[in-house]
Amino acid sequence: MIPRLPAAAPPSPLTLDFLEALRASGFTGDLSSSDADRVTFATDNSIYRLPPQAIIFPKTAEDVVKVMELLGRERFHGVSITARGGGTGTNGQSLTGGVVLDLSRHMNKVLEIDAAGRWVRVQAGVVKDQLNAALKPHGLFFAPELSTSSRATIGGMVNTDASGQGSCLYGKTRDHVLELSTVLMDGETWTSRPLEEEDLRAAIRRGGRVGEVHRAVEAIARDHGAEIAARFPKLNRCLTGYDLAHIRDGEGRFNLNSVLCGAEGSLAVVVEARLNVLPIPKFSALLNLRYESFDAALRDARAVMAFGAASMETVDSKVLALAQNDIVWDGVREFFPDDGQPVRGVNLIEFVGETEEEVEALLSRLAAQLTADGRTAGRGGFTIARGEAAVRRVWGMRKSAVGLLGNMEGDKRPIPFVEDTAVPPDNLADYIAEFRALLDARGLDYGMFGHADAGVLHVRPAIDMKDPAQEPLIREITDAVAALTQKYGGLLWGEHGKGVRSEYSPAFFGSLYPLVQSVKAAFDPRNQLNPGKIATPGEGALLRIDGVPTRGQQDRTIPAEVRADYDVAMNCNGNGACYDWNPDTPTCPSWKATRERRHSPKGRAMLTKEWLARLAALGVDPLAEAGRWRASASWRCWPRRALNTLAKWRGEADFSHAVKEAMDGCLSCKSCVGGCPIKVNVPGFRAKFLELYHSRYMRPAKDYLVAALEHMLPVLAKIHVLYNLPVGSRIGRAAMARLGLVDSPLLSGVDLIGEAGAMGVAVATVSALDALDAAERARSVVIVQDAYTSYFESRLVLDVLDLLKRLGFRPWLAPYRPNGKALHIHGFLSAFETVARNGAAGLRALEATGVPLVGVDPAMTLTYRDEYREALGKDAAPKVLLLQEWLLRHMPERPRARAQTFRMLPHCTEFSTVAGSTKDWVAIFAKLGLKLDILSCGCCGMAGTYGHAAKNRDMSRRIYDLSWKRHVEADGAGGQVLATGYSCRSQAKRFSGVILPHPAQALLRALES
Repeated sequence: MIPRLPAAAPPSPLTLDFLEALRASGFTGDLSSSDADRVTFATDNSIYRLPPQAIIFPKTAEDVVKVMELLGRERFHGVSITARGGGTGTNGQSLTGGVVLDLSRHMNKVLEIDAAGRWVRVQAGVVKDQLNAALKPHGLFFAPELSTSSRATIGGMVNTDASGQGSCLYGKTRDHVLELSTVLMDGETWTSRPLEEEDLRAAIRRGGRVGEVHRAVEAIARDHGAEIAARFPKLNRCLTGYDLAHIRDGEGRFNLNSVLCGAEGSLAVVVEARLNVLPIPKFSALLNLRYESFDAALRDARAVMAFGAASMETVDSKVLALAQNDIVWDGVREFFPDDGQPVRGVNLIEFVGETEEEVEALLSRLAAQLTADGRTAGRGGFTIARGEAAVRRVWGMRKSAVGLLGNMEGDKRPIPFVEDTAVPPDNLADYIAEFRALLDARGLDYGMFGHADAGVLHVRPAIDMKDPAQEPLIREITDAVAALTQKYGGLLWGEHGKGVRSEYSPAFFGSLYPLVQSVKAAFDPRNQLNPGKIATPGEGALLRIDGVPTRGQQDRTIPAEVRADYDVAMNCNGNGACYDWNPDTPTCPSWKATRERRHSPKGRAMLTKEWLARLAALGVDPLAEAGRWRASASWRCWPRRALNTLAKWRGEADFSHAVKEAMDGCLSCKSCVGGCPIKVNVPGFRAKFLELYHSRYMRPAKDYLVAALEHMLPVLAKIHVLYNLPVGSRIGRAAMARLGLVDSPLLSGVDLIGEAGAMGVAVATVSALDALDAAERARSVVIVQDAYTSYFESRLVLDVLDLLKRLGFRPWLAPYRPNGKALHIHGFLSAFETVARNGAAGLRALEATGVPLVGVDPAMTLTYRDEYREALGKDAAPKVLLLQEWLLRHMPERPRARAQTFRMLPHCTEFSTVAGSTKDWVAIFAKLGLKLDILSCGCCGMAGTYGHAAKNRDMSRRIYDLSWKRHVEADGAGGQVLATGYSCRSQAKRFSGVILPHPAQALLRALES
């Protein structure tokens, strides 16, 4: 039995007073100083870990004004705040030991689009991809591209002056900023834009903070212009934040935005931005050029860019190798064929234009030259991706590079700390050669990718931050790389901001650093805004790269064997891919519905690591506790668990409750596995946590009902009328709701075995299958039953059998055995292993006859592939194929005279974890001359038992409404919309009153017509 875990030390009295004063001021947003939220906000995408005192979630700009006004009161001069958006920074830019101001939860609206004027006004928390989705119907887009565009906010982009792929063509974020609405220290608001001289003089004459900052910044430009021009390197990725070189723009206007963009929230809080937007290029193509060495790819960059390319990205062999083991590879493998030649580097060269002829003319010139040159300059073969969809898939692979590197095996993981250096492109190859030499000299592995056209490469050395002997490499390598960038006329930070690396600011600014300090002093004289970043007023200290706690320092407190057992949580590197904005992608439904970061895969991973660390601090081994719990007679522990549960009801503090609350929000849909490049599998470590949590605290009755259902169904089916009558009645539903269950499905009442027998389909036995001759065995297939389709959708199973017979196969029904998925979801791991062992034995005996096993429901079928393998070992798990996997290999072509078009909503687990699963259905339908379109959709919100829990019903509906409702209730949907998952079909029936057929049923109807 695990012990009660005490909460962390509370926030300081000053912070609590500040929060109370903010509530009293009329603040309308959310405030949190909870243990769970402080843990969740302690990390970003960097190596650092710094828990804040509290988190503030403003709803309006007026809320931000109230925060800044309070900071100006003498009583609260000791309080500091750090603005935060998507939390994707790689250098701790938004980490603080003070108070976080999160602008992403509520302030995330696109306020105004002027398509004719080509500008847009947005709140700071709008996500980059969200903005472009809103702009797309107008034929416009916001140009600066990021690999984190699915979760990076506009406020965060402004505060790091973000840029990425295509920056040579489109520039950086600040090149598209027209106006910034900011709240200055003490609560004064200002909208900054390029000012003509008269407007500048008016701003200078103003009183308050606005006048002070304009006077200070204008004096710097006036008095130090020559010195500034001489100091700053002339780069595409010129210095960001406090950019003294661009105080005056190309037209001579005063532009405060050059100082604010990239300032990392250390000068003011950006609440809105008016941005320039551009027409979407109508045509695009991507030439993918392979090289025999990474150095050859770099040295060839300038030559291929000269052919009129819009942008170019470079990827090394390590990233490519990792991509090949990720689901992303399924969409791009055709563009990276194995021609027998080693590929150690790839240049992705993009051409865009207003006409197809324009793009093809540029493309053909380069392609012709490459063909004529052959394998000179270290070049290999090339392929071309044409059209938006194909180009987007390849760029998607490149965007995944950051996360893919984090998925390397072993304790050493490529990490960001010197990853965004910038040098003149002509110097890049020589610079990288020296960079690689200094890493090679230390015996380090590393991955490289990035923007060779702009002289920026992301270099991530692999270091085990849990090893105290390796941690000093951060200082050693950073110092060496800082010197190397200066040698080659570059910058240590070309793209991802300074953050914890701010200690290098004085060296890079040189004699101009006092001017930078004077800018900080004018905006923030008391150093209350993101202190320690970029510059401090007076003698204030800058953060140091080895002076901020790291995640590895906490991780090493957890015993190695525990880390290994919980590796799917431990390996979360914070890249934040699970914060995906798009409601029509599967990852992560609970995050999208709540916008609360603890209800995301990253949040749950961080809470689990904290839980393990606190257990370790008490000397508790969770693996030993799990073993003792499984070996014990659990009923003997009932009195102690009852007392503990009573203490919980009375409000006893236990950090485990905070973890449990986050785990309860998880749907166990496993979309995190496919959406996360690190493959963070929340249902896997969630089940382990629940098992241990309930060794201390009693379970609700509904958990036992759900866990027992699979075993009870064969008996209940024989008395289905006696089951359906109470469950379907008002009184029965009320009674079930008291137990915590709602909308329980009714048994179909169909005698599946009897009706299958009437169709000539027998129950499979080893002896019957062994007796088959070779021809009969070749056309035989065993359908593995699952609880939900066999007993609640029996007609679907019969339709599958009918379809197989009509296609010339001989189907068999496997004897019904519980699958155990519900046991695993609820943390009954000992019972699950027993069920899995028994079920696997029976299925493997059938499998040994040589007749393939096929499942109908994706979630249940994939349990054999995933949870069974984890529990029993790879060799002990039966091989059960998804229906479409088997059909595609064996189904004959039978084109129909009447063409039909169907649309399919895939099951999120199936779509996220099995590469090509939806494409298989498309190909199968094509064999019958039918067209199948796969609809982009999120999670349906049911996810097995999650949607039937009374406490989850409202959230289940909210998730359904995000994506599925729109697709299911679209005009003309009718029977043309299909769904592969039992849960999905149940949800559509429950909330939309629509019965969605399974794809197999659509195929059967087509054969019957």
